[in-house]
Amino acid sequence: MRRAVCPGSFDPVTNGHLDIVGRAAALFDEVVVAVGVNKSKSSSRMFTPEERMDMLRRACEPWPNVSVRGFTGLLTDFCAEHGIQAIVKGLRAVSDFDYELQMAQMNASLTEVETVFVPTSPAWSFLASSLVKEVATYGGDVSTLVPDFVHEQLVARVAERGAGA
Repeated sequence: MRRAVCPGSFDPVTNGHLDIVGRAAALFDEVVVAVGVNKSKSSSRMFTPEERMDMLRRACEPWPNVSVRGFTGLLTDFCAEHGIQAIVKGLRAVSDFDYELQMAQMNASLTEVETVFVPTSPAWSFLASSLVKEVATYGGDVSTLVPDFVHEQLVARVAERGAGA
């Protein structure tokens, strides 16, 4: 069985993320969307790890071969523990490739896992969770960039944070 992981923080999950997950689901027998849980970055996150995983589970319902799990530590350890042979990474631009190639080479030096690069669809090549959060925080319309239910949660979280400021 060919198993792959699509790792990320997914804070929040965007349509660009889902494009890569869906394409990975067509290439591999099983895909695990691995949500990085980094305690040192938790205060800068918009959503908790549980909220991010819940949103992803709902967003990935169209693909029966996709599951969602959280992880801490090294992605390569996660892959070894779960029998995963490939890491799927979306590339938006050359700058992504520079960083991701270094990471892929480091991962390959630690384990037998391969990294598969998937170019982002042109419709989503500009998209990043950080930009979605920033635009939403300033009242911009990001409804076409994330699933509807994610947009609802994002708008509600921005309002919560604005009320507490």
